[in-house]
Amino acid sequence: MSGERRGRADLHIHTLASDGTNGVLEILEHVEARTDLDVIAIADHDRVDAALAARAIAADRGLRAEVVVGEEVSSLGGHVLALFVERRIRPLRTLSSTIAAIHEEGGLAIPAHPLVPYPLCAQGWVLRGLLDRSDERFHPDALETFNPTMLGRPWHARVVRFAEERGLTMVGNSDAHALAAIASGWTEFPGRTADDVRAAIAGHETTFHGSFHGTSGQVRTFGRQLRKYGRDARAEVGGRIRRDGTRRDLGYPEAYRR
Repeated sequence: MSGERRGRADLHIHTLASDGTNGVLEILEHVEARTDLDVIAIADHDRVDAALAARAIAADRGLRAEVVVGEEVSSLGGHVLALFVERRIRPLRTLSSTIAAIHEEGGLAIPAHPLVPYPLCAQGWVLRGLLDRSDERFHPDALETFNPTMLGRPWHARVVRFAEERGLTMVGNSDAHALAAIASGWTEFPGRTADDVRAAIAGHETTFHGSFHGTSGQVRTFGRQLRKYGRDARAEVGGRIRRDGTRRDLGYPEAYRR
């Protein structure tokens, strides 16, 4: 209906299971109480276990925001968001093979913080080569044109121009590694549900929004990440010494059993 608020999605959030600094329950409670997001995606690096747990918890509790299972896949050509997947996409393959594998799993493939001259980011010449191929299995479904982090800010205008020139759907995400960053970047779409945002990406009906992080906030997050890495290392070493497996905190119930 005319005047009805469009949906809001943040499709790139990390948890303790990878390099985030908060657990699944903290993230879900924060999204519910402190944001107006309708859809989120948990997209940890090269794993989907926390995302699957988050979706199950959100559904069980009847939370307002719907959870999409995602993964930030480490391809040899840069990081790619795999959204709407059910299984882990194997990392360390070529960008084209990674995108094709995401599509084979029924997911959407969106290069994260692209065009930044850094190994973690898909480069323009590689993306052009994929888009020029006749086989759409290798085409990205959208570009993350708004990413508020140090990787996204300097190259934002360039990424927008690239997406416009190639007719690619544009999305905005927070790439959040801490609660305060969630919804600092987000995607607007017609509707309110996960199915709606997926249809909007396919139909080029999304717009991006957000505000870039200040340097001090990112430094604080990096400090929290360093402390987390220390806890993780101690848990891994202790498990080897005791020979009872890791006791690393993955940030969701029953995680130690996985």
